[in-house]
Amino acid sequence: IDSSSGVPIHSFHGNGIHHVSVNGSFYPAKAKSRRQRWEVKPSEMANNTFNPIRAIVDGMKLTPNPDKPMIALSIGDPTVFGNLPTDDAVLQAMKDAIDSQKYNGYAPSVGYLKSRQAVANFFSCPEAPLEAEDVILTSGCSQAIDLAISVLCNPGDNILVPCPGFSLYKTLAVSMGIEVKLYNLLPEKSWEVDLQHLESLIDERTSCLIVTNPSNPCGSVFNKEHLQKILKVASKHCVPILADEIYSDMVRTTNHPSMASLSSDVPILSCGGLAKRWLVPGWRMGWILIHDRNDIFGSQIRQGLVKLTQRILGACSIIQGALENILNNTPQSFYDNTISFLKSNSEICFNELSIIPGLNPVMPSGAMYLMVGINMDNFPDFKNDVEFTEQLVTEQSVFCLPATAFEYPNFFRIVVTLPEEMMVEACGRIREFCERHYRPHSRNSNDLDQ
Repeated sequence: IDSSSGVPIHSFHGNGIHHVSVNGSFYPAKAKSRRQRWEVKPSEMANNTFNPIRAIVDGMKLTPNPDKPMIALSIGDPTVFGNLPTDDAVLQAMKDAIDSQKYNGYAPSVGYLKSRQAVANFFSCPEAPLEAEDVILTSGCSQAIDLAISVLCNPGDNILVPCPGFSLYKTLAVSMGIEVKLYNLLPEKSWEVDLQHLESLIDERTSCLIVTNPSNPCGSVFNKEHLQKILKVASKHCVPILADEIYSDMVRTTNHPSMASLSSDVPILSCGGLAKRWLVPGWRMGWILIHDRNDIFGSQIRQGLVKLTQRILGACSIIQGALENILNNTPQSFYDNTISFLKSNSEICFNELSIIPGLNPVMPSGAMYLMVGINMDNFPDFKNDVEFTEQLVTEQSVFCLPATAFEYPNFFRIVVTLPEEMMVEACGRIREFCERHYRPHSRNSNDLDQ
């Protein structure tokens, strides 16, 4: 065919590969039959992505009592009731960043150096020093967790996840072909880790131990001694730790060090962000703090994280531009007032629910949650926590998240960020509901014979 016509030239070489020439260049072309019909399917990753909370809530029959206004104690967003605004200094930092017009373009995928240094300065301590190179900025703490799991784990590996625990860990891991092993937390010990059970789950394919402290959904805070015991297990088996510390410093105790500050040899990726402590979850600003020990992560894990950040080109540039002023200018009184409010609401909720027969609340020490155990034997009208909480909506227009969503049945989680008067009202409705459905334990024939 005349090359000047622009019509491709087809040729076959001795190796049997069919080549097509376009403008003089040859490209291999696979000889295969044309598709006969459209067939576009979702990927395995999409099909394997599963959110337990959404699955359970979407399957519930939630029809509130029309005579009572709805009180939702289920949403882990401190902004929904409007009673916990962020500080004016935080808003001013954002306004200044926008007005400067310095942050309208792409930032480096790991974040602006100045912003990373600000985070390093804020969280650095003598026991766990940080530099800018140890910080990676992310689109919320959720992306920080995603990057940390992605850089440490391969398909077929397993990770150790607390039970009850934040459902996102499993959502992310299973979508990547990573097995999730659940280690137990003990409600009778204020949700401390069952260390023996944790250690029994570790094998040669365990690539990461996730520790959530303070805890979602439990509101528990591990003390120094317990964190050291967890580190001892990780050190013994050479397992790195992903420390989910999004609720760090939202605590009501004095003995609450970071995990990295106690580690002498276990490398830690600490994930955090602005969402909860600064009460701006929608701003989507998170970070990974790389606490390497004995150069175990070395350059490879760091380079791996850099490569992974390039998939979405980093966090919002405007919030990065505001980050230094947010961290430096937010007054201590803002943090103190938030903690004081959460402490007061937690105590109200715990005290109100503790006197209700059939319920066993566990007093939290941090975060913004409280877990309540249900003695299902006392409530024979319901098979499980899902039915219990579903009927609570129907009769009392109070929605608590069933802990089956956290793979911990016969508990429910309460968010304690709502206004105090609504907290009191909600507890009163829960009491009324339980009094209606409560049945004392029936004594069996053996008891009667004795």
